Amino acid sequence: MRTLDFTPLWRTSVGFDHLAGLIDGMSRRPNEDSYPPYNIERSGEDHYRITLAVAGFGASDISVTAEQNALTIEGKTSDGDARRYLYQGIPARPFRRVFSLAEYVQVKQASFRDGLLTIDLVREIPETMKPRKIQIGATAASSQIERKKAA
Repeated sequence: MRTLDFTPLWRTSVGFDHLAGLIDGMSRRPNEDSYPPYNIERSGEDHYRITLAVAGFGASDISVTAEQNALTIEGKTSDGDARRYLYQGIPARPFRRVFSLAEYVQVKQASFRDGLLTIDLVREIPETMKPRKIQIGATAASSQIERKKAA
């Protein structure tokens, strides 16, 4: 297993301490089940879409929960319809899939159509967090010197 050295990152950044923990946690996870299959696509500068293939499930069998920095999708079929399969090639077993979300990424909508669950996400950075130009003003000491020169 490869070890990552974050020393260069720590020299030039502030507040990314949790990044090493997040990456470390991801690498230590046991091999996750690949069910249900899914795609993650970037559909714009700050727009993302997650699509899960959930054949055998209905919209009422799936729950989507957005918490602080996590998106949890769970599916469980209702056992009300007791069918006797000779062969079951479409798995409909319960699942739980968790996606880690970056800061300011929010779920905009979820839709279910033709056995595909689609979740649209958008990164919305608050105005106070966007880059802004900082004006450089005179310090108190330099303004006193300028006042004395003027007098």
